[in-house]
Amino acid sequence: MRRLPPLAAVRAFEAAARHENFTLAAGELGLTQAAVSYQIKLLEERLGVPLFVRSKRRVTLSEAGRRLAPVVSDAFDRIGEGFADLVDEDEGVLVISTAQTFASNWLAAHLGGFQMARPELAVRLQTSNGLVDFARAEADVAIRMGAGDWPGLRARFLFHHHFTPMCAPAFLERHRLETPADVLAVPRFTPDDEWWQLWLKRAGVAAPEEEHAGIRLDSQATEGQAAMAGHSLAMLTPMFWKAELAAGRLVQPFGLVACERRAHWLVYPEHKRNRGKIRAFRDWIVGELDAERAGAPPEVFVHQPDL
Repeated sequence: MRRLPPLAAVRAFEAAARHENFTLAAGELGLTQAAVSYQIKLLEERLGVPLFVRSKRRVTLSEAGRRLAPVVSDAFDRIGEGFADLVDEDEGVLVISTAQTFASNWLAAHLGGFQMARPELAVRLQTSNGLVDFARAEADVAIRMGAGDWPGLRARFLFHHHFTPMCAPAFLERHRLETPADVLAVPRFTPDDEWWQLWLKRAGVAAPEEEHAGIRLDSQATEGQAAMAGHSLAMLTPMFWKAELAAGRLVQPFGLVACERRAHWLVYPEHKRNRGKIRAFRDWIVGELDAERAGAPPEVFVHQPDL
């Protein structure tokens, strides 16, 4: 076990030794001159030797003080360099945790712009549909879906979850979909998902109390890929499938888009809120999402907890 003097006393000695002046050392450390003098006195008593020669107008290092000063100063330099290297390394890597669909269908296609704007940052994207534990994981930021009330985390609202039926052009050619009620008569992926109920309610259509038929898939990314095969309708988020809609691989039979109360949030630990890399990513993603407002229902990008 190391038997070290109190660190506060060592810090006071190191500053006073560099300046050979208790008043200047006090100003550097944010202490009073009396506090510096007291800490050095404690250290001298602990060591049993004087570290300074005191006169009426000044202090100078004693022989013991001159021997000790470069050792202590070097130790503080090395400690400072170690912490600086750690901070520099941490500031050079941004780890983002987000759900699979958001990562693959939106974020991955936009991240190149962030990398070009901040080439000094290495970006790592982790995909998981579970909530990240910042205390255990290495993630710096996460994009979560929920109500935005996670204790200890700063949450920035991004957009409400929104959705509408989509399908392949061939599916639409085979099935008559003239009104929202017509979706109840055709195959649908995951028909018991609450999104179908919310969308039908928004359309003024009474949804069946129970849905047993149909294929149930566990992610929107999977449903979208399956819908392009042409066998069923899928409830999807338009902004995640812009490329497929533009290319004609998917079509949107109805203009009606429904929203739910839950939203996507950018979250990060409260104590990291001032990190430069986190501020940079926050400002960037908010700017990118502003471009998604065109053509989207206004309520998608306005926080409405009572939806």
